[in-house]
Amino acid sequence: MTRPPAKPPAAEDRTARLAAALRENLKRRKAQARARDSAEAAPAAPAKVAPPKPMG
Repeated sequence: MTRPPAKPPAAEDRTARLAAALRENLKRRKAQARARDSAEAAPAAPAKVAPPKPMG
């Protein structure tokens, strides 16, 4: 019986690096989505407007 060829170590390293990068990307995107959701939920502060200057 013949065994299937084993993956070279470089391919395994690449797979591990890609998996880690995908996990980090997902974490970052989830954090951004949470920040957007909390920004939408928070009421916006009214804009401060200077009082009108007296004409004179």
